[in-house]
Amino acid sequence: MHRLRFALTAAFAFFCLGSGAAQTPARNVVVITIDGLRWQEMFGGADRDYFKKQKNGEPGAAEKRFWRDTPEERRALLLPFMWHDMAKGGQIFGDPSKRSRAHVTNGLWFSYPGYNEMFSGVADPRIDSNDKVPNPNITVFEWLNSRPGFSGSVAAFGAWDVLPFILNAPRSHIPVGSGLTLVPQPKTERERAINELAADLPSYWDNEPFDAPVVYAAIEALRTSKPRVLYVMLGEGDEWAHEGRYDLYLDAAERGDRFIKRIWDTLQSLPQYAGKTTLLVTTDHGRGATIKDWTDHGSKVPAAESTWIAAMGPGVPALGVREDVTVTTSQLAATIAAVVGQDFRAASPAAAAPLPGIGTRGAPRPR
Repeated sequence: MHRLRFALTAAFAFFCLGSGAAQTPARNVVVITIDGLRWQEMFGGADRDYFKKQKNGEPGAAEKRFWRDTPEERRALLLPFMWHDMAKGGQIFGDPSKRSRAHVTNGLWFSYPGYNEMFSGVADPRIDSNDKVPNPNITVFEWLNSRPGFSGSVAAFGAWDVLPFILNAPRSHIPVGSGLTLVPQPKTERERAINELAADLPSYWDNEPFDAPVVYAAIEALRTSKPRVLYVMLGEGDEWAHEGRYDLYLDAAERGDRFIKRIWDTLQSLPQYAGKTTLLVTTDHGRGATIKDWTDHGSKVPAAESTWIAAMGPGVPALGVREDVTVTTSQLAATIAAVVGQDFRAASPAAAAPLPGIGTRGAPRPR
């Protein structure tokens, strides 16, 4: 009976996905990116070859903490919310073992081009560096901020001080917390304390705090200003990877997963968001696929083209790890709009279609 019920449920989900059945839109959407998290760790957890041994040849603390015998155990240990909640209650794209691929299309495979593609829906050759240049493209966040019911209800937070330029904050009028000023116009004692925490933490990277105060600022916004559209950029893992610290890269990934769960739990505790919010999680680029180049990414590191995408919430049928499908980072922009019942491509026809079967009236043909 259990097997029959499962088969019928799966068949119904497949029918709804492919038959053009409308998905009920969410009221809100939260987008979270984990900068530079490889698909290798996403789907397989820690790689033993990357750990540093102790002088006596015994496993070090990180290996003891993150290594288990199977990829399924390792990934669930590293990213428990992703695999206990999102994989079961939503969809995940990009697992090569399932003949699934997610990738960027900009050909540069580093941050600003990736974020522009992700949020404007199309790669732009003018975005060819990480320089602080205002984005000439209209992002889905800026477009939503101009729509009835969403105006003044879009917010973004991230440690990287290029984020205001990616979202073109002066033009888009989106409040962007970044760098050491994570709450742009603090009104409460808690908001002021968050800014003080960001400034008081060790300044390990220039004008870029650790991820924790970014998350605190985002959660405080959910409780106070209550945006309908929220973007959170996590960046710590990419920084540790560039420094060759696989142990701290994994630590940041695990902490990022914990932060995502905390944001999700906060959403479910607030009446405006509970059961009415879709969560989208992804990365801006991949990394090298060998011990020699895993710390890097960019056009000279072909493996950095490959990424992953996860989704959960209203408008996202619970299909688990998707098989036999190819998706692109450029599909995120239209997907962000689609899950809240908006058509970004009506305003930006060059943008890629939404992810197949998410927030749409059917499944666009995989690209």
